[in-house]
Amino acid sequence: MTFRRTALAEQMATQLLRPSFLDTSLRSGLFLSGQRRVGKTTFLATDLIPALEALGAIVVYVDLWSQPQANPADLVHEAIRKTLKELQMPGSGLLKRLKQVTNLEAGAAGFKFGFKLADVGKDDGVSLAQAFQELIDQAQTDVVLIVDEVQHALGSADGDHLLHALKAARDAINTRPGTPGHFLFIGTGSHRARVQELTLKGNQAFNGAVTNEFPVLGRDFIDYVLAQVRPQLGAMLPSAEVTEAAFRSMGSRPEELMKALNVLRSLPPDALPDEHLPTIAQSLGAAAADVELQKVEAMGPLAEAVFSRICSIGGDVKGVFTSEALKAYAAQIGREVTAQEVQGIIGMMTSANLLMRVKHGHYGVTDPFVEKAWMGRLQADQLLRASPAGGVPRLKASKGS
Repeated sequence: MTFRRTALAEQMATQLLRPSFLDTSLRSGLFLSGQRRVGKTTFLATDLIPALEALGAIVVYVDLWSQPQANPADLVHEAIRKTLKELQMPGSGLLKRLKQVTNLEAGAAGFKFGFKLADVGKDDGVSLAQAFQELIDQAQTDVVLIVDEVQHALGSADGDHLLHALKAARDAINTRPGTPGHFLFIGTGSHRARVQELTLKGNQAFNGAVTNEFPVLGRDFIDYVLAQVRPQLGAMLPSAEVTEAAFRSMGSRPEELMKALNVLRSLPPDALPDEHLPTIAQSLGAAAADVELQKVEAMGPLAEAVFSRICSIGGDVKGVFTSEALKAYAAQIGREVTAQEVQGIIGMMTSANLLMRVKHGHYGVTDPFVEKAWMGRLQADQLLRASPAGGVPRLKASKGS
């Protein structure tokens, strides 16, 4: 299924590369936040990057989610080196695309840089500001760096240094009189609060940059999907209004919508699609979160206790390793707990992409959708424990017993 958002991508590309007076603030950086699996990465790859390249920009893309345990700076530096290397190669696909849209002749035989690519990003090597400045001067065009799941750069000295190095590159290039191109930074993330933190806190490199909600798929996507599945569903095709509401209830996630429509197809032919789809959507939405929650449960009671505490404090309070926290864990699981055990559990959950380090001693849940589901489960458990039956449902005696 390929649904293109060409108009949106072209609008964004124009605002970034050919900004009006009101859009020039985008050169300070653009950060987009949206839940996981709502189509951010697909939109970047199939729509926005081609639109940026069509206007002559050189785009460097890196996904920090692809290797969550890797050093974010290493991933970004490697993506930059890869792009520069491709531009050095005569006849490379990137160089051909660039020539087609810019009529660039100087780089026909491949770009020549006054530094070794292996030195990019190293402490004693070439700075990102110098690397991007040389690139822009040779290409005579804009360079756009897109970092997907940018919030993973938070929480480490290397990530912080990377962001400040990118800010330095932005300032050095974009403030030059008569610069032949600009350096633009786009960061996307699945955790709204973490992404906003990158632009709102005074100690962050991109403080003051623009933050927007990622535009989720809308009614035009629903109409497109229903037109595609009409031959398969026939009389079981739901209305666009009900389908759109179901889609929203599942977090606007295309994969979940397709699952719901497949379930609808399996119902008896006399079933009413508009009546069943909302229930199906609700069940699938809960099931999607359950997959992640089961990972926590599989790690044992201590993991559940730690995860619950992080959900409760939102990762903004340094209260995961304190003596008070250890006592709370102990009371919850019925035995003594050490800080080393907690650190090990947090390491496991970080490796499983359930948690992310925000800064030293501070952790947050990677996916807000999962966090919300876990808190809902905790509240339900508390209500059950507070019930007269102590959480045990009362069973009616069957007839004849």
